[in-house]
Amino acid sequence: MPRPKRSLRCLAGLACWVTAAVAAAQQPAGAAAEATSAAAEPTKSLFDLFVDGGLLLWPILIASMVMLVVAIERLVSLRRGNVVPGPFIKCFLTQVREGESQDGALVLCEADNSHIGRVFEAGVRRWGKPAVEVEQAILDEGERSANRLRRNLRVINGVAQVCPLLGLLGTVVGMMKAFDQIAGAAAMGRPEALAGGISEALLSTAAGLGVAIPALILYLHFVGRVDSLVMEIDRRGQELVNLISAEALADRRGKRKAA
Repeated sequence: MPRPKRSLRCLAGLACWVTAAVAAAQQPAGAAAEATSAAAEPTKSLFDLFVDGGLLLWPILIASMVMLVVAIERLVSLRRGNVVPGPFIKCFLTQVREGESQDGALVLCEADNSHIGRVFEAGVRRWGKPAVEVEQAILDEGERSANRLRRNLRVINGVAQVCPLLGLLGTVVGMMKAFDQIAGAAAMGRPEALAGGISEALLSTAAGLGVAIPALILYLHFVGRVDSLVMEIDRRGQELVNLISAEALADRRGKRKAA
């Protein structure tokens, strides 16, 4: 009687071993099949995506390069040290308060190449004139400096407005290609035949928005920076008016005589 039980246990163990061996053999095969299918999937490079986007990606690319060049130029030109340098302003106003002559003040302004230096020079050339005349000279030069500070900002704003329109145009062209293929019955039951037009539509839209959004952010940043610099120039110019106008000079002479 014990022999049949022992043989049954042996058969059960053999069956378990065969099952484990079959499972182990199937696992590498499944992994190899998955690796083969993953390797078979095509991967596109950035250049391939650019080509698939259609011809309208070229003007978007050119607009992005122009925007980048203008943004770098504005970042350099709108530095505070190039527009309203603090050490020059402090030195100039201090010397004018201490009795610097008109000729000495002109030399200081001509030696400085900043925007505030040009504004101060325009005011110093009206030294001793009525406050209205001095202030008008400073305002005129300040307006010219503000126009120079705003130079090329329209280019960035133009890129921010035109690129989405170019992307939308690319979307329309891509969808027209896809519908033409559907109308010709060549793409029925073949989704890969429609992928070209749809891919072109989506890529052009994404490219247009990808350029327009940074351009708009840069434009708003530069506009705010220019406004703050113009306000600083106006405030410093008003300080100069209160120092070199005829009314200010007469008031200082009266205080000296009284002292």
